[in-house]
Amino acid sequence: MDILNQLQGGLVVSCQPVDNGPMDRPDIILAMAQAAVAGGAVGVRVEGAQNVAAVRAGLTQPIIGIVKRDLADSPVRITPLLQDVKDLAAAGADVIAYDATNRVRPHKPAEILQEILALNCLAMADCATVTDAMEAARGGAQILGSTLSGYTTETETAVTDPDLHLVAELHELNRFVMAEGRYDTPTLARRALEAGADCVTVGTVLTRLEVNTAKFQDALQIRVENGDTQFG
Repeated sequence: MDILNQLQGGLVVSCQPVDNGPMDRPDIILAMAQAAVAGGAVGVRVEGAQNVAAVRAGLTQPIIGIVKRDLADSPVRITPLLQDVKDLAAAGADVIAYDATNRVRPHKPAEILQEILALNCLAMADCATVTDAMEAARGGAQILGSTLSGYTTETETAVTDPDLHLVAELHELNRFVMAEGRYDTPTLARRALEAGADCVTVGTVLTRLEVNTAKFQDALQIRVENGDTQFG
């Protein structure tokens, strides 16, 4: 079945544990991906070629692969290098996502995009604005994601809700639209489809145990510090 048809109307789970945490192991990431699929996910998003290879060995559902890097001379983190694309394709990614913003980086987004397409993978453009998406669509990207809205200097905001307006704008470009970024409730995920998304990616709230545990602990600690707890 065509990858986009498999993803249509469904949930992708981003199986990215906290870096260097106890769950940051290929075998655990595979188990995380299998658990997501058991719950109904139509695909997974996985960071790192080694992890993609581990998930590919145990999963037939579509894999969106990325590589995250912290570069000294660029704010771009998602699949910034041509070698990253080659490694992800060799590891078995069906879709390769890349930063499609117009920011300083080692390789222009158009170069990354063309490398993805040359290796017969689908290209997902992680966008911050509709302008990013328009450029990616012109270059042949099959999937447009709202991933980076709110995470660039141009789009920084105090708003914690996802950018449904951008999702609606992407829908008008007649490409497959992936809503991603701050979708932390089922209601928000449903609203993304209503806004025009074809699929929704959810990550932190499902797969980062440390982050979500800390939120609960912080809430409890605030009450303790305020003297609102008592025994008996």
